[in-house]
Amino acid sequence: VQLQASGGGLVKTGDSLRLSCAAYGRTFSRATMAWFRQAPGKEREFVAADGRGTYYRESVKGRFTISRDNAKNTMYLQMNNLRPEDTAVYYCAADDRAFNTRSSFSQVDRYYYWGQGTLVTVSS
Repeated sequence: VQLQASGGGLVKTGDSLRLSCAAYGRTFSRATMAWFRQAPGKEREFVAADGRGTYYRESVKGRFTISRDNAKNTMYLQMNNLRPEDTAVYYCAADDRAFNTRSSFSQVDRYYYWGQGTLVTVSS
């Protein structure tokens, strides 16, 4: 079972990118899936999740959109109006267990499956 993130790159402030997370080995159509990111020298932080609804960290609301195509077994993160502070390695994650509280979606240790990460660099 593997999650493979792709779509990162070097862009300028205000540009857009779409990240993809392809799942191999099994379907994740019923799993909660999420995006996290980790900037240099910082801890991994929650970005967005798709479980019982969609959830976003405050700083990306209105700019980022999480979605998935179950037929392609792929999750996406559409990122618009990118800022330098969005620069990070972006990771996709998934877990089959129930997320019973809103806060649990943002917890790194709640996710069992992880992709390898894709680097997003936003220049000013």
